[in-house]
Amino acid sequence: MTTALPERAGRRCHNVLNPLHSTHYFSPDLAEQLAGVGVTDPRAAYFAVRAAAMGPVGAGTVTATFYNFRHDLVARHVPEVWRSASPEVVLAARARAADATLRRLLGDGMIASKEVAEAAELALRAAEACTRTARPLYAAHADLPVPDEPHLALWHAATLLREHRGDGHLAVLLDAELDPLEALVSHTATGKGMAPRWVLATRGWGREDWDAAVGRLRERGLLNAEGELTESGVALRKEIETRTDRLDVAPYEHLGAPGVERLTELATGLLMAAMAAGAFPEGMIGKN
Repeated sequence: MTTALPERAGRRCHNVLNPLHSTHYFSPDLAEQLAGVGVTDPRAAYFAVRAAAMGPVGAGTVTATFYNFRHDLVARHVPEVWRSASPEVVLAARARAADATLRRLLGDGMIASKEVAEAAELALRAAEACTRTARPLYAAHADLPVPDEPHLALWHAATLLREHRGDGHLAVLLDAELDPLEALVSHTATGKGMAPRWVLATRGWGREDWDAAVGRLRERGLLNAEGELTESGVALRKEIETRTDRLDVAPYEHLGAPGVERLTELATGLLMAAMAAGAFPEGMIGKN
């Protein structure tokens, strides 16, 4: 597909919007809000807040749409979590947590700034061109109302753009014949993914599972004996991202190159402020 955008412009924009969305997953505000409605297990909380837009779905739907979690872990918490709090209650708690998190990380002055309002307007405009077909997580979130306050409207738009790209990315991973853990291992080997200890602590996989995935990737010639990507592995990961870009180009084409550049600039500034305020755990990214 031809595009008038600079190379990887959409990906660069996604790479700063996505972490803004993700701040609430690591926030004490989310734990506090969910505990208040009866959801106290951190893993159940993650499954609930990300899946709630789809309604009271079962473990199979969550495993399918989240992709890289072990099904046994998902099934321990879903659908049981909906007994503690309905999806509607979870969505309301998530909104309160996102509001509290952004206010704490960015400060009320930045929250009320014209830059946040401009970023929200641009991100929502981009999301107008997202499509529901074969994108279940995006489609579910697209049915939610847009919040009135600009910082929450920006967070909502970032969520739409994140899940739109993510749904397409899963289709590419399937076509590349990477199972959930192989996708995680190969992404980690790029130096950009979660550190292995974070994967093992949060995704339900054990060390034996990890080692087996490493072995399968070595057999395919994608990893070397040191667990690093081979030339073929680097090429495959590059192709995965390029194909994901193609499936995700519509919102950024709709916004146009100047708008994408401006949104990237604004979101980068907000993300840097959030990170300086301790938005993410130390050591989450990297090989450890």
